[in-house]
This record gives sequence, C-alpha cells and structure tokens, in this order.
Amino acid sequence: MNEPIKELKTRTGLVIRIRAVTPDDAPVLSDLFHHLRKEDLRFRFLSAISEVGPEWISKMANADHDRVETFLAFDQASNMAVATAMLVRSDDGQRGEVAVSVHADYRNRGIGWELLSFVAEQARRRGMRRIESLESRANYDAIELERNMGFSVAPVPGDSTLALVSMDLGMA
Repeated sequence: MNEPIKELKTRTGLVIRIRAVTPDDAPVLSDLFHHLRKEDLRFRFLSAISEVGPEWISKMANADHDRVETFLAFDQASNMAVATAMLVRSDDGQRGEVAVSVHADYRNRGIGWELLSFVAEQARRRGMRRIESLESRANYDAIELERNMGFSVAPVPGDSTLALVSMDLGMA
C-alpha cells in the first residue's frame, strides 16, 4: 500500500489516512462505491445510477495526477477505505472541481469535513484559486457542511435543481 499523504483525526476521534489512488486501487474504489447509500450515488454522479461501472472506476484509479487526482481515505484502525475525493483542475489551472463520497457506515463522523479540507489544501498547493462543486439542491447535508466550511452557494442558471458551491482559496 502507498504511504499516506496525510493522517488526520476527525471531530469524533476517528483517525484516517489519506493517499492518492493507484491503478491497483480499482477493486478498493469499486467496493467503496458499493457501500454508498443510493442517494449518495445519485448526488455524487448527479444521475440515477445504481452502480459505479468499471469505466468510471478505471478513470478514477488511473488518474493522470496532474489534471485529475483521486484520493482515498482509510480508517486507520480497520484499514478499510471509508471515503474518496476527486479533484479535477480546470484547463486554465485556476479552478478545481471537487467531489467527495463517504461510506454509508462512516457518515456523520467528520470524514467529509476533513477530506474536503484536505482537498482544498491540495488545490491551493497546486495553484488553484477556487474550488467548486455542483450539488443537487436536495443534498442538504453536503450543502450545509460546505456552508459551514465557508463555501458560498449560488444558483445554476437554467437548472433549479442544482447549486454551485464554491470557495475562494486566495493566492496559492
């Protein structure tokens, strides 16, 4: 297993280790996505998918590490993958799109907060000035978490079901 990039303790005392994915992590990602709530899958992919197929898993596991980075978070005690986050850099390098998913059994333990904070710092280190996420307006938990972290929430023109959640990172 790769060395962790970061080890963090959540507000509930859970210690997680975060690292970038490798191609060998495809089965780990697949298993993790099988342990998301159906509504979390819908929120993550903004569609009514019931399973994350091999093509999506392959894209995440084989990220180019320059424009796209996928991270895994593991429970230190069990070594189980408990969350994943993806950061996609815009063509101009100024913005990053973020998506976070947390294992159903590990929700409400502070993992999403820590992982999103970690990804924001990674984006800042990579020279991005802003991170964004498209959220379903029905994803109240994610929007509330992001608001509490200082993200702003704006409507998406032409689609009343979505919100653009963003945070300025300032100068890199």
